[in-house]
Amino acid sequence: MPKKIIKTKNLNLWFANKKILKGINLEIVENKITAIIGPSGCGKSTFLRTLNRMNDLIPSCRITGNVHYKGKNIFSSETDVTNLRQNIGQVFQKPNPFPKSIFDNIAFGPRLYGEKNKNKLKNIVEESLEKVGLWKEVKNDLAKNALSLSGGQQQRLCLARTLATKPKVILMDEPCSALDPLSTAKIEDLMRNLKNITIIIVTHNMQQATRISHFTGFFLMGKLIEFGETKDLFTKPQSKKTEDYVAGKFG
Repeated sequence: MPKKIIKTKNLNLWFANKKILKGINLEIVENKITAIIGPSGCGKSTFLRTLNRMNDLIPSCRITGNVHYKGKNIFSSETDVTNLRQNIGQVFQKPNPFPKSIFDNIAFGPRLYGEKNKNKLKNIVEESLEKVGLWKEVKNDLAKNALSLSGGQQQRLCLARTLATKPKVILMDEPCSALDPLSTAKIEDLMRNLKNITIIIVTHNMQQATRISHFTGFFLMGKLIEFGETKDLFTKPQSKKTEDYVAGKFG
């Protein structure tokens, strides 16, 4: 049996009086890519942000149910949220480099978590940029402002910044929606090549889900309608709603 790294049990979430997530039961397989698909406003991104407690930042948010990461309830009073977000990193829809140098962007996380050794930081920066295929492009410009990079380079930089803290899970919220096809292909290649990391990606692009993911979950109006191996969900869905969505009949 494949090992599960994240499990949600009867997860419900409200923003003020509006219920966004409705009884989500989902198990994420370790070191695989899971895609979350569904129409706009169905709760995909909210679900993603729940997994590393980013929704804590929204005052009106209320949650019931459980999310377990490596067997431990992330909503427990004993959970160190900073440590949780180090282990479960996130890459957002629009590239969001800090207005700092390329070097300082990548070194930011390790410094935040206590790394002060300059040589170790240099190694972390090089290794992280290598993993995302940026090192050769920027190795002579590490002091350059990260905002001067192209959109595709910025998104790879943000992924490198996340990798620098050595997360076990990376949450990706439509990371390619603002990118051209060539940059999208590079990000997809990176995702396939990242070893020993669990990736959960929210995507509107069903072709992308079929290209890169091992498992797919279909959300509709705050509910998880269907979850399974990607090839099965797209070729022989169990639910008529899933069948209609992947066939493009709504969304």
